[in-house]
Amino acid sequence: MIKIFIAIVWFLIFSKLFVFWLWLWQLKEYHLGRFRAHFETQRLRKIVFSFYGKRFPKLTGKTIVVLVSGTLINFLILFYLFSFSGYLFYLSLLFLIFLAPIIFSFLVLFFQIPTITLKKRILKKAKKKIEKFSVHGGLVIGVSGSYGKTSTKEFLAAILSKKFKVLKTRKHINAEIGIAQTVLNELNPVRDSEDRDKLKKEGISNGVKPEHQIFIAEIGAYERGKIKEVCRMLQPKIGILTGINEQHISTFGSQENIIKAKFELIDNLPENGIAIFNWDNRFIKSKIHSAENGTKIQKFCSVEEKKDIWAENIRVEKEFIYFKVKSKKGDSADFKVNLLGRQNIENILLAAACAEELGMDLDKISSACLEIKEEQGGMKFVKKEDPAIIDSSYSANPAGVIADLDYLKVYFGKKIIIMPCLIELGKSAKEIHKEIGKKIGEICDLAVITTKDYFEKIKEGALEAGMKEEKIILRERKEDINYEVKEFSNQDDVLLLEGRAPNGLIALLRDKKD
Repeated sequence: MIKIFIAIVWFLIFSKLFVFWLWLWQLKEYHLGRFRAHFETQRLRKIVFSFYGKRFPKLTGKTIVVLVSGTLINFLILFYLFSFSGYLFYLSLLFLIFLAPIIFSFLVLFFQIPTITLKKRILKKAKKKIEKFSVHGGLVIGVSGSYGKTSTKEFLAAILSKKFKVLKTRKHINAEIGIAQTVLNELNPVRDSEDRDKLKKEGISNGVKPEHQIFIAEIGAYERGKIKEVCRMLQPKIGILTGINEQHISTFGSQENIIKAKFELIDNLPENGIAIFNWDNRFIKSKIHSAENGTKIQKFCSVEEKKDIWAENIRVEKEFIYFKVKSKKGDSADFKVNLLGRQNIENILLAAACAEELGMDLDKISSACLEIKEEQGGMKFVKKEDPAIIDSSYSANPAGVIADLDYLKVYFGKKIIIMPCLIELGKSAKEIHKEIGKKIGEICDLAVITTKDYFEKIKEGALEAGMKEEKIILRERKEDINYEVKEFSNQDDVLLLEGRAPNGLIALLRDKKD
Protein backbone atom coordinates (compact mmCIF):
# COMPACT_ATOMS: atom_id res chain seq x y z
CA MET A 1 0.00 0.00 0.00
CA ILE A 2 2.86 2.38 0.87
CA LYS A 3 4.53 1.54 -2.42
CA ILE A 4 1.39 2.52 -4.35
CA PHE A 5 1.08 5.77 -2.38
CA ILE A 6 4.75 6.66 -3.05
CA ALA A 7 4.30 5.82 -6.75
CA ILE A 8 1.28 8.15 -7.04
CA VAL A 9 3.13 11.00 -5.28
CA TRP A 10 6.17 10.46 -7.53
CA PHE A 11 4.01 10.48 -10.65
CA LEU A 12 2.41 13.81 -9.65
CA ILE A 13 5.79 15.41 -8.88
CA PHE A 14 7.35 14.03 -12.07
CA SER A 15 4.41 15.31 -14.13
CA LYS A 16 4.68 18.75 -12.50
CA LEU A 17 8.39 18.83 -13.36
CA PHE A 18 7.56 17.90 -16.94
CA VAL A 19 5.02 20.72 -17.26
CA PHE A 20 7.49 23.19 -15.72
CA TRP A 21 10.38 22.33 -18.06
CA LEU A 22 8.10 22.39 -21.10
CA TRP A 23 6.85 25.84 -20.00
CA LEU A 24 10.43 27.08 -19.61
CA TRP A 25 11.50 25.79 -23.01
CA GLN A 26 8.45 27.42 -24.61
CA LEU A 27 9.19 30.68 -22.76
CA LYS A 28 12.67 30.67 -24.28
CA GLU A 29 11.24 29.86 -27.73
CA TYR A 30 12.95 26.43 -27.75
CA HIS A 31 16.24 28.25 -28.27
CA LEU A 32 19.18 26.47 -26.61
CA GLY A 33 21.19 29.68 -26.15
CA ARG A 34 18.31 31.51 -24.46
CA PHE A 35 17.55 28.46 -22.32
CA ARG A 36 21.18 28.29 -21.18
CA ALA A 37 21.32 32.05 -20.57
CA HIS A 38 18.30 31.73 -18.25
CA PHE A 39 20.46 29.85 -15.76
CA GLU A 40 23.27 32.40 -15.93
CA THR A 41 21.09 34.94 -14.14
CA GLN A 42 18.38 32.96 -12.34
CA ARG A 43 19.25 31.82 -8.84
CA LEU A 44 18.22 28.38 -7.60
CA ARG A 45 15.66 29.87 -5.20
CA LYS A 46 13.96 31.73 -8.04
CA ILE A 47 13.86 28.63 -10.25
CA VAL A 48 12.32 26.63 -7.39
CA PHE A 49 9.76 29.41 -6.85
CA SER A 50 8.88 29.31 -10.55
CA PHE A 51 8.37 25.55 -10.27
CA TYR A 52 5.85 25.98 -7.45
CA GLY A 53 4.07 28.83 -9.24
CA LYS A 54 1.26 28.50 -11.76
CA ARG A 55 3.45 27.71 -14.77
CA PHE A 56 1.75 26.00 -17.67
CA PRO A 57 2.80 26.15 -21.31
CA LYS A 58 0.55 27.75 -23.88
CA LEU A 59 -1.35 24.98 -25.60
CA THR A 60 -0.34 24.58 -29.23
CA GLY A 61 -0.34 21.55 -31.49
CA LYS A 62 3.29 20.95 -30.60
CA THR A 63 2.90 21.28 -26.82
CA ILE A 64 -0.15 19.00 -26.82
CA VAL A 65 1.82 16.28 -28.63
CA VAL A 66 4.78 16.71 -26.23
CA LEU A 67 2.49 16.67 -23.16
CA VAL A 68 0.70 13.51 -24.27
CA SER A 69 3.99 11.80 -25.15
CA GLY A 70 5.59 12.86 -21.87
CA THR A 71 2.63 11.63 -19.81
CA LEU A 72 2.73 8.29 -21.60
CA ILE A 73 6.47 7.99 -20.94
CA ASN A 74 5.87 8.78 -17.25
CA PHE A 75 3.35 5.91 -17.05
CA LEU A 76 5.72 3.50 -18.81
CA ILE A 77 8.62 4.43 -16.53
CA LEU A 78 6.50 3.93 -13.42
CA PHE A 79 5.11 0.65 -14.74
CA TYR A 80 8.65 -0.62 -15.39
CA LEU A 81 10.01 0.52 -12.02
CA PHE A 82 7.11 -0.99 -10.10
CA SER A 83 8.64 -4.41 -10.69
CA PHE A 84 11.69 -3.33 -8.64
CA SER A 85 11.70 -4.43 -5.03
CA GLY A 86 12.77 -2.79 -1.78
CA TYR A 87 15.06 0.23 -1.69
CA LEU A 88 15.93 -0.11 -5.37
CA PHE A 89 12.41 1.06 -6.27
CA TYR A 90 12.59 4.16 -4.07
CA LEU A 91 16.18 5.02 -5.06
CA SER A 92 15.24 4.75 -8.74
CA LEU A 93 12.33 7.14 -8.27
CA LEU A 94 14.58 9.63 -6.46
CA PHE A 95 17.29 9.33 -9.11
CA LEU A 96 14.76 10.03 -11.88
CA ILE A 97 13.58 13.19 -10.10
CA PHE A 98 17.15 14.53 -10.31
CA LEU A 99 17.38 13.46 -13.96
CA ALA A 100 14.05 15.09 -14.87
CA PRO A 101 15.54 18.26 -16.43
CA ILE A 102 17.71 16.17 -18.78
CA ILE A 103 14.96 13.69 -19.64
CA PHE A 104 12.34 16.31 -20.42
CA SER A 105 14.73 18.65 -22.23
CA PHE A 106 15.76 15.73 -24.44
CA LEU A 107 12.09 14.98 -25.15
CA VAL A 108 11.35 18.62 -26.04
CA LEU A 109 14.39 18.83 -28.33
CA PHE A 110 13.47 15.51 -29.96
CA PHE A 111 10.15 17.04 -31.06
CA GLN A 112 12.09 19.97 -32.53
CA ILE A 113 13.16 17.66 -35.40
CA PRO A 114 9.71 17.51 -37.09
CA THR A 115 9.21 21.19 -36.16
CA ILE A 116 12.36 22.15 -38.09
CA THR A 117 11.23 20.11 -41.10
CA LEU A 118 7.80 21.76 -41.04
CA LYS A 119 9.38 25.20 -40.62
CA LYS A 120 11.50 24.70 -43.75
CA ARG A 121 8.39 23.80 -45.75
CA ILE A 122 6.58 26.93 -44.49
CA LEU A 123 9.56 29.16 -45.30
CA LYS A 124 9.78 27.67 -48.79
CA LYS A 125 6.07 28.33 -49.45
CA ALA A 126 6.40 31.88 -48.14
CA LYS A 127 9.41 32.50 -50.39
CA LYS A 128 7.41 31.45 -53.46
CA LYS A 129 4.63 33.83 -52.51
CA ILE A 130 7.11 36.67 -52.00
CA GLU A 131 8.63 35.97 -55.42
CA LYS A 132 5.17 36.31 -56.97
CA PHE A 133 4.61 39.49 -54.96
CA SER A 134 7.89 40.96 -56.25
CA VAL A 135 7.20 40.00 -59.88
CA HIS A 136 3.98 42.04 -59.70
CA GLY A 137 5.81 45.09 -58.36
CA GLY A 138 5.54 44.45 -54.63
CA LEU A 139 8.26 45.87 -52.38
CA VAL A 140 9.64 44.27 -49.19
CA ILE A 141 11.24 46.37 -46.46
CA GLY A 142 13.19 44.73 -43.62
CA VAL A 143 13.73 46.38 -40.23
CA SER A 144 16.32 45.01 -37.83
CA GLY A 145 18.48 46.04 -34.88
CA SER A 146 18.97 45.41 -31.16
CA TYR A 147 16.27 47.93 -30.26
CA GLY A 148 13.71 50.19 -31.91
CA LYS A 149 12.60 47.61 -34.47
CA THR A 150 8.93 47.53 -33.54
CA SER A 151 8.57 51.30 -33.19
CA THR A 152 10.33 51.98 -36.50
CA LYS A 153 8.15 49.41 -38.27
CA GLU A 154 4.98 50.91 -36.77
CA PHE A 155 6.00 54.48 -37.68
CA LEU A 156 6.95 53.47 -41.23
CA ALA A 157 3.68 51.62 -41.80
CA ALA A 158 1.68 54.61 -40.55
CA ILE A 159 3.54 56.95 -42.91
CA LEU A 160 3.59 54.77 -46.03
CA SER A 161 -0.10 53.89 -45.62
CA LYS A 162 -0.90 57.43 -46.75
CA LYS A 163 0.41 56.61 -50.22
CA PHE A 164 0.59 52.82 -50.53
CA LYS A 165 -1.33 49.70 -49.52
CA VAL A 166 0.85 48.36 -46.73
CA LEU A 167 1.05 45.12 -44.76
CA LYS A 168 3.31 44.86 -41.72
CA THR A 169 4.15 42.06 -39.34
CA ARG A 170 2.04 42.31 -36.22
CA LYS A 171 3.34 44.18 -33.23
CA HIS A 172 6.02 41.87 -31.80
CA ILE A 173 6.29 39.16 -34.47
CA ASN A 174 9.89 39.12 -35.71
CA ALA A 175 11.01 35.46 -35.91
CA GLU A 176 11.24 33.61 -39.21
CA ILE A 177 8.21 31.37 -38.72
CA GLY A 178 5.95 34.24 -37.61
CA ILE A 179 7.04 36.34 -40.59
CA ALA A 180 6.45 33.42 -42.97
CA GLN A 181 2.97 32.80 -41.58
CA THR A 182 2.16 36.51 -42.00
CA VAL A 183 3.18 36.24 -45.66
CA LEU A 184 1.12 33.10 -46.24
CA ASN A 185 -1.99 34.18 -44.32
CA GLU A 186 -2.19 37.93 -44.85
CA LEU A 187 -0.16 39.10 -47.86
CA ASN A 188 -2.31 39.69 -50.94
CA PRO A 189 -0.16 40.08 -54.03
CA VAL A 190 -1.66 41.19 -57.32
CA ARG A 191 -4.07 38.51 -58.48
CA ASP A 192 -3.60 36.72 -61.79
CA SER A 193 -6.45 35.37 -63.95
CA GLU A 194 -6.42 31.96 -62.26
CA ASP A 195 -6.71 33.62 -58.84
CA ARG A 196 -9.62 35.75 -60.09
CA ASP A 197 -11.53 32.66 -61.15
CA LYS A 198 -11.09 31.14 -57.70
CA LEU A 199 -12.21 34.35 -56.04
CA LYS A 200 -15.34 34.52 -58.21
CA LYS A 201 -16.25 31.03 -57.06
CA GLU A 202 -15.86 32.28 -53.48
CA GLY A 203 -18.48 34.95 -54.19
CA ILE A 204 -16.19 37.91 -54.91
CA SER A 205 -17.80 39.14 -58.11
CA ASN A 206 -14.96 41.04 -59.75
CA GLY A 207 -12.31 38.55 -58.68
CA VAL A 208 -10.15 41.31 -57.23
CA LYS A 209 -9.08 41.97 -53.62
CA PRO A 210 -7.19 45.10 -52.51
CA GLU A 211 -3.59 44.04 -53.14
CA HIS A 212 -0.65 45.02 -50.95
CA GLN A 213 2.08 47.08 -52.54
CA ILE A 214 4.54 47.07 -49.63
CA PHE A 215 5.33 44.48 -46.97
CA ILE A 216 7.26 45.68 -43.89
CA ALA A 217 8.87 42.93 -41.82
CA GLU A 218 10.45 43.36 -38.40
CA ILE A 219 13.33 40.86 -38.24
CA GLY A 220 14.81 39.67 -34.94
CA ALA A 221 17.41 37.04 -34.06
CA TYR A 222 19.26 35.42 -31.16
CA GLU A 223 22.16 34.06 -33.20
CA ARG A 224 24.05 34.62 -36.43
CA GLY A 225 22.49 33.30 -39.62
CA LYS A 226 18.83 33.82 -38.67
CA ILE A 227 18.44 37.24 -40.28
CA LYS A 228 20.19 35.91 -43.38
CA GLU A 229 17.69 33.03 -43.46
CA VAL A 230 14.75 35.44 -43.29
CA CYS A 231 16.29 37.62 -46.02
CA ARG A 232 16.57 34.64 -48.34
CA MET A 233 12.83 34.17 -47.93
CA LEU A 234 11.78 37.85 -48.08
CA GLN A 235 14.34 39.23 -50.57
CA PRO A 236 14.01 42.79 -49.16
CA LYS A 237 14.83 45.74 -51.41
CA ILE A 238 15.18 48.18 -48.49
CA GLY A 239 16.87 47.44 -45.18
CA ILE A 240 16.64 49.65 -42.08
CA LEU A 241 19.13 49.17 -39.23
CA THR A 242 17.80 50.88 -36.11
CA GLY A 243 20.66 50.46 -33.64
CA ILE A 244 22.97 47.90 -32.09
CA ASN A 245 23.87 47.30 -28.44
CA GLU A 246 24.63 44.42 -26.05
CA GLN A 247 21.09 42.98 -26.07
CA HIS A 248 21.14 39.12 -26.19
CA ILE A 249 24.96 39.03 -26.11
CA SER A 250 24.78 35.80 -24.09
CA THR A 251 23.08 34.01 -27.00
CA PHE A 252 25.20 35.62 -29.72
CA GLY A 253 28.46 34.97 -27.87
CA SER A 254 30.11 38.34 -28.46
CA GLN A 255 29.45 41.93 -29.46
CA GLU A 256 31.15 41.30 -32.78
CA ASN A 257 28.69 38.48 -33.50
CA ILE A 258 25.77 40.80 -32.74
CA ILE A 259 27.10 43.39 -35.19
CA LYS A 260 27.66 40.80 -37.91
CA ALA A 261 24.20 39.31 -37.34
CA LYS A 262 22.37 42.65 -37.59
CA PHE A 263 24.32 43.59 -40.73
CA GLU A 264 23.09 40.38 -42.39
CA LEU A 265 20.05 42.45 -43.38
CA ILE A 266 22.26 44.94 -45.21
CA ASP A 267 24.57 42.30 -46.68
CA ASN A 268 21.60 40.47 -48.23
CA LEU A 269 20.08 43.45 -50.02
CA PRO A 270 20.35 43.40 -53.82
CA GLU A 271 22.99 45.52 -55.55
CA ASN A 272 20.42 48.24 -56.22
CA GLY A 273 19.02 47.95 -52.70
CA ILE A 274 18.70 50.81 -50.22
CA ALA A 275 20.33 50.61 -46.78
CA ILE A 276 19.13 53.08 -44.14
CA PHE A 277 21.17 53.51 -40.96
CA ASN A 278 20.94 55.19 -37.57
CA TRP A 279 24.18 57.16 -37.81
CA ASP A 280 24.12 58.05 -34.11
CA ASN A 281 24.69 54.44 -33.06
CA ARG A 282 28.39 53.91 -32.33
CA PHE A 283 28.46 50.25 -33.41
CA ILE A 284 26.80 51.02 -36.75
CA LYS A 285 29.05 54.01 -37.36
CA SER A 286 32.18 51.97 -36.58
CA LYS A 287 31.12 49.12 -38.87
CA ILE A 288 30.32 51.47 -41.76
CA HIS A 289 33.67 53.26 -41.39
CA SER A 290 35.60 49.98 -41.48
CA ALA A 291 33.62 48.36 -44.32
CA GLU A 292 34.31 48.69 -48.02
CA ASN A 293 31.80 50.81 -49.91
CA GLY A 294 29.34 48.58 -51.75
CA THR A 295 27.04 49.37 -54.63
CA LYS A 296 23.98 49.71 -52.39
CA ILE A 297 22.43 53.14 -51.83
CA GLN A 298 23.19 54.22 -48.27
CA LYS A 299 21.18 56.77 -46.30
CA PHE A 300 22.21 58.01 -42.87
CA CYS A 301 19.88 59.49 -40.27
CA SER A 302 21.04 61.55 -37.31
CA VAL A 303 19.95 63.68 -34.39
CA GLU A 304 23.56 64.72 -33.75
CA GLU A 305 24.96 65.51 -37.20
CA LYS A 306 23.78 66.83 -40.56
CA LYS A 307 23.67 63.65 -42.63
CA ASP A 308 21.21 62.59 -45.38
CA ILE A 309 18.31 63.40 -43.10
CA TRP A 310 18.53 64.96 -39.64
CA ALA A 311 16.58 66.62 -36.83
CA GLU A 312 17.10 69.93 -35.08
CA ASN A 313 15.18 72.39 -32.86
CA ILE A 314 14.14 69.48 -30.65
CA ARG A 315 11.68 70.03 -27.82
CA VAL A 316 10.45 67.22 -25.58
CA GLU A 317 7.17 67.67 -23.69
CA LYS A 318 5.24 65.28 -21.48
CA GLU A 319 2.84 64.13 -24.20
CA PHE A 320 4.61 64.93 -27.47
CA ILE A 321 7.92 65.67 -29.17
CA TYR A 322 8.53 68.57 -31.52
CA PHE A 323 11.42 68.86 -33.99
CA LYS A 324 12.33 70.06 -37.46
CA VAL A 325 13.48 67.51 -40.03
CA LYS A 326 15.83 68.53 -42.82
CA SER A 327 17.07 66.56 -45.79
CA LYS A 328 20.14 66.92 -48.00
CA LYS A 329 17.67 67.04 -50.88
CA GLY A 330 16.75 70.52 -49.62
CA ASP A 331 13.39 69.56 -48.12
CA SER A 332 12.36 70.43 -44.56
CA ALA A 333 9.27 70.24 -42.33
CA ASP A 334 8.18 70.72 -38.73
CA PHE A 335 7.13 67.55 -36.89
CA LYS A 336 4.90 67.25 -33.85
CA VAL A 337 4.38 63.62 -32.84
CA ASN A 338 2.35 62.28 -29.90
CA LEU A 339 5.15 60.11 -28.55
CA LEU A 340 6.90 59.98 -25.18
CA GLY A 341 10.61 60.61 -25.23
CA ARG A 342 13.38 61.98 -27.42
CA GLN A 343 14.54 58.47 -28.38
CA ASN A 344 11.58 58.18 -30.78
CA ILE A 345 13.08 60.85 -33.04
CA GLU A 346 15.77 58.43 -34.26
CA ASN A 347 13.10 55.96 -35.36
CA ILE A 348 10.92 58.65 -36.96
CA LEU A 349 13.96 59.76 -38.99
CA LEU A 350 14.62 56.21 -40.19
CA ALA A 351 10.98 55.88 -41.28
CA ALA A 352 11.07 59.32 -42.89
CA ALA A 353 14.24 58.51 -44.84
CA CYS A 354 12.58 55.38 -46.24
CA ALA A 355 9.37 57.22 -47.13
CA GLU A 356 11.35 60.01 -48.81
CA GLU A 357 13.18 57.42 -50.88
CA LEU A 358 9.77 56.12 -52.00
CA GLY A 359 8.62 59.52 -53.23
CA MET A 360 6.97 61.18 -50.21
CA ASP A 361 8.01 64.72 -49.28
CA LEU A 362 8.65 65.74 -45.67
CA ASP A 363 5.40 67.74 -45.38
CA LYS A 364 3.35 64.64 -46.23
CA ILE A 365 5.47 62.54 -43.88
CA SER A 366 4.97 65.08 -41.09
CA SER A 367 1.21 65.05 -41.68
CA ALA A 368 1.13 61.25 -41.52
CA CYS A 369 3.03 61.30 -38.21
CA LEU A 370 0.16 63.20 -36.58
CA GLU A 371 -1.78 59.91 -36.52
CA ILE A 372 0.93 57.94 -34.73
CA LYS A 373 -0.22 56.84 -31.28
CA GLU A 374 1.90 56.90 -28.12
CA GLU A 375 1.80 53.11 -27.62
CA GLN A 376 3.48 52.66 -31.02
CA GLY A 377 6.58 54.23 -29.50
CA GLY A 378 7.00 51.69 -26.72
CA MET A 379 5.99 53.92 -23.78
CA LYS A 380 2.40 54.76 -22.97
CA PHE A 381 0.47 56.38 -20.16
CA VAL A 382 -1.42 54.19 -17.72
CA LYS A 383 -2.41 57.37 -15.87
CA LYS A 384 -1.46 60.95 -16.70
CA GLU A 385 -1.61 62.31 -13.15
CA ASP A 386 -2.15 61.58 -9.46
CA PRO A 387 0.62 60.31 -9.96
CA ALA A 388 1.48 59.80 -13.64
CA ILE A 389 2.20 56.14 -14.47
CA ILE A 390 4.14 55.32 -17.63
CA ASP A 391 4.21 51.76 -18.95
CA SER A 392 7.34 50.62 -20.79
CA SER A 393 7.01 47.10 -19.48
CA TYR A 394 6.87 44.94 -22.61
CA SER A 395 10.64 44.46 -22.75
CA ALA A 396 13.80 46.29 -21.84
CA ASN A 397 17.25 46.79 -23.31
CA PRO A 398 20.13 48.96 -22.10
CA ALA A 399 19.61 51.80 -24.59
CA GLY A 400 15.85 51.82 -23.99
CA VAL A 401 16.17 52.03 -20.20
CA ILE A 402 18.60 54.96 -20.41
CA ALA A 403 16.38 56.76 -22.94
CA ASP A 404 13.23 56.24 -20.86
CA LEU A 405 15.00 57.61 -17.77
CA ASP A 406 16.06 60.70 -19.71
CA TYR A 407 12.41 61.32 -20.61
CA LEU A 408 11.52 61.61 -16.91
CA LYS A 409 13.43 64.90 -16.80
CA VAL A 410 10.36 66.71 -18.18
CA TYR A 411 8.54 66.10 -14.88
CA PHE A 412 8.91 68.41 -11.88
CA GLY A 413 7.68 66.01 -9.20
CA LYS A 414 9.51 63.03 -7.71
CA LYS A 415 10.62 60.39 -10.19
CA ILE A 416 10.21 56.69 -9.43
CA ILE A 417 11.32 53.69 -11.46
CA ILE A 418 10.25 50.05 -11.05
CA MET A 419 12.33 47.58 -13.06
CA PRO A 420 13.83 44.08 -13.05
CA CYS A 421 17.44 43.38 -13.85
CA LEU A 422 18.04 42.85 -17.57
CA ILE A 423 18.72 39.42 -19.02
CA GLU A 424 20.94 37.83 -21.69
CA LEU A 425 23.72 40.44 -21.40
CA GLY A 426 26.52 37.92 -20.81
CA LYS A 427 29.83 39.26 -19.48
CA SER A 428 28.68 42.84 -20.05
CA ALA A 429 25.85 42.53 -17.53
CA LYS A 430 27.65 43.91 -14.47
CA GLU A 431 29.00 46.97 -16.28
CA ILE A 432 25.67 47.70 -17.97
CA HIS A 433 23.69 47.45 -14.74
CA LYS A 434 26.14 49.75 -13.01
CA GLU A 435 25.69 52.33 -15.79
CA ILE A 436 21.91 52.02 -15.48
CA GLY A 437 22.31 52.51 -11.74
CA LYS A 438 24.25 55.73 -12.34
CA LYS A 439 21.50 57.08 -14.57
CA ILE A 440 18.90 56.12 -11.96
CA GLY A 441 20.93 57.93 -9.32
CA GLU A 442 21.11 61.06 -11.48
CA ILE A 443 17.39 61.22 -12.25
CA CYS A 444 15.25 59.22 -9.83
CA ASP A 445 14.17 59.85 -6.26
CA LEU A 446 13.18 56.21 -5.67
CA ALA A 447 14.13 52.99 -7.44
CA VAL A 448 12.39 49.68 -6.80
CA ILE A 449 14.27 46.76 -8.35
CA THR A 450 12.16 43.61 -8.68
CA THR A 451 14.84 40.91 -9.23
CA LYS A 452 18.06 40.16 -7.34
CA ASP A 453 20.37 39.18 -10.19
CA TYR A 454 22.33 42.44 -10.55
CA PHE A 455 20.68 44.52 -7.85
CA GLU A 456 24.01 45.17 -6.10
CA LYS A 457 25.53 46.55 -9.33
CA ILE A 458 22.56 48.86 -9.93
CA LYS A 459 22.81 49.99 -6.32
CA GLU A 460 26.56 50.57 -6.64
CA GLY A 461 26.05 52.82 -9.67
CA ALA A 462 23.17 54.72 -8.03
CA LEU A 463 25.18 55.37 -4.86
CA GLU A 464 28.11 56.66 -6.93
CA ALA A 465 25.70 59.12 -8.57
CA GLY A 466 24.63 60.42 -5.15
CA MET A 467 21.43 58.49 -4.48
CA LYS A 468 20.70 57.69 -0.83
CA GLU A 469 20.98 54.00 -0.01
CA GLU A 470 17.45 53.76 1.41
CA LYS A 471 16.03 55.08 -1.88
CA ILE A 472 17.15 52.11 -3.96
CA ILE A 473 15.42 48.99 -2.71
CA LEU A 474 14.76 45.39 -3.71
CA ARG A 475 11.16 44.23 -3.62
CA GLU A 476 9.94 41.15 -5.50
CA ARG A 477 6.30 40.79 -4.42
CA LYS A 478 3.82 43.05 -6.20
CA GLU A 479 2.11 43.91 -2.90
CA ASP A 480 5.43 45.10 -1.40
CA ILE A 481 6.26 47.12 -4.52
CA ASN A 482 2.84 48.76 -4.46
CA TYR A 483 3.19 49.63 -0.75
CA GLU A 484 6.64 51.24 -1.17
CA VAL A 485 5.57 53.31 -4.17
CA LYS A 486 2.32 54.57 -2.65
CA GLU A 487 4.01 55.45 0.63
CA PHE A 488 6.55 57.56 -1.25
CA SER A 489 4.60 59.15 -4.12
CA ASN A 490 2.25 62.13 -4.36
CA GLN A 491 -0.12 63.34 -7.07
CA ASP A 492 2.51 65.41 -8.93
CA ASP A 493 5.04 62.57 -9.19
CA VAL A 494 5.80 60.19 -12.07
CA LEU A 495 6.26 56.43 -12.00
CA LEU A 496 8.04 54.53 -14.78
CA LEU A 497 7.46 50.79 -15.20
CA GLU A 498 10.47 49.49 -17.12
CA GLY A 499 10.78 45.90 -18.34
CA ARG A 500 8.53 42.98 -17.44
CA ALA A 501 6.39 43.90 -14.43
CA PRO A 502 5.02 41.30 -11.97
CA ASN A 503 1.55 40.13 -12.99
CA GLY A 504 -1.15 42.35 -11.53
CA LEU A 505 1.20 45.15 -10.45
CA ILE A 506 -0.15 47.76 -12.86
CA ALA A 507 -3.71 47.18 -11.62
CA LEU A 508 -2.54 47.69 -8.02
CA LEU A 509 -0.66 50.87 -8.88
CA ARG A 510 -3.66 52.34 -10.71
CA ASP A 511 -5.73 52.23 -7.52
CA LYS A 512 -5.49 55.27 -5.29
CA LYS A 513 -4.05 55.10 -1.78
CA ASP A 514 -6.44 53.94 0.90
